[in-house]
Amino acid sequence: MEPLNTTMLVKTYKRFRIEKNGEKDKLANHLIREVAKLSYKEPFWETVKKLGLKPEAVKEAMLYLEEMGEIEIKRASDGRRLWVLTLRDIKRNPVRLDRWLGLTSERRAGK
Repeated sequence: MEPLNTTMLVKTYKRFRIEKNGEKDKLANHLIREVAKLSYKEPFWETVKKLGLKPEAVKEAMLYLEEMGEIEIKRASDGRRLWVLTLRDIKRNPVRLDRWLGLTSERRAGK
């Protein structure tokens, strides 16, 4: 696994924040995939902070992708979101996310 470029992740998040619609999906997807590579490092949120990102940045990108229908954030029985478990699933099975991206893009194009 190649080392993560922390400045690249921060720049990706900043671009995600200012982008209107065009590449916002791609930027959020890229950010989440890179952060998912670290999902097994404990404590996860401390690792994210060391990258120069705030946990809220990762959560914001994940919520955006969920709103777009591209991922589904896992939930506990009490309704709390399970952020890290969702990232671990993305790391374990990235093909599924690609399929979801393809399916949702086709649905949006068909509308």
